[in-house]
Amino acid sequence: MSGISNLQSLLKSMSPKLQEGVFVFCTLSHDDLKKISVTPQMTYKEKEGISVVLKEEEAKTEGLQYEYTWSLITLNVHSDLDAVGFLAAILPKLGEAGISVNVVSAYYHDHLFIPADKSSAAMNVLQEFSI
Repeated sequence: MSGISNLQSLLKSMSPKLQEGVFVFCTLSHDDLKKISVTPQMTYKEKEGISVVLKEEEAKTEGLQYEYTWSLITLNVHSDLDAVGFLAAILPKLGEAGISVNVVSAYYHDHLFIPADKSSAAMNVLQEFSI
């Protein structure tokens, strides 16, 4: 099932939603990943180790180290994986507002990890696209 690929349709209907919770990025070895008792929101295998994203309270419970805290904004439009320009239109606007972004593009939606203290500002920027 393919999603929307028209850029203007994507921007107008992205319907950003701030998810509950505060998230962190950690890196673990394969063995350490097997030892944790929680299921991360996301994992990605890199050459240096396995990156995991999980809720901050879970990381604290597991004794995991992290540097920053992040809010998660989901763009609730089913964007086609082959769509051109969607994130390229959004990210510069967030950059102009001084907001860094870590993007995860999944099958149905794009997910933006924003510094936790800038989530309101990010939502304001994103909501301007649907006006």
